[in-house]
Amino acid sequence: MQEQEIRAKMDKAIDSLKRSFAGVRTGRANPGLVENVPVEVYGQKMALRTIAAINIPENKIISITPYDRSSAQAIEKAISLSDLGLTPKNEGGVVYVRLPELTQDRRKELEKIAKGLAEECKIAIRNLRRDFLEEAKKSGASQDEIKGLQDKVQKVTDQYNAKVEELLKTKEVEINEI
Repeated sequence: MQEQEIRAKMDKAIDSLKRSFAGVRTGRANPGLVENVPVEVYGQKMALRTIAAINIPENKIISITPYDRSSAQAIEKAISLSDLGLTPKNEGGVVYVRLPELTQDRRKELEKIAKGLAEECKIAIRNLRRDFLEEAKKSGASQDEIKGLQDKVQKVTDQYNAKVEELLKTKEVEINEI
């Protein structure tokens, strides 16, 4: 594995973190909040984004228009049962979700969730570093080469951990925005 490969894998970890952060609620409506909610339709569970169009008509409202109007009730039920704490309303086959104001306690919970997601990403980055170094040792590299690789990979790891911290700070600001 070379430096470009490890950077590509770490970029994937960062992208995954960004997608996870999109699902963490802030004070503003965001399609990422509901797009991965599993909905039971046609005898199987499907992500909401695959069975409906998700729009943001206003700052605090998410509009969900199912491609098949008969699945609106299933969408309403799935959102109600999710751990998002949202109450959807089915109005003529279109499901509307109004985002209530976040309480201070809920903001703290969301911050903890965001910190947990960031920590998982850091662990994934450290695991990539470890795997890279183990692979280098197996390839028969000399001790000096391995030491040089360790220093290089540690710098890359530090850069990606800094990106994670930056994303976390941005998300915390979004969560606490009133």
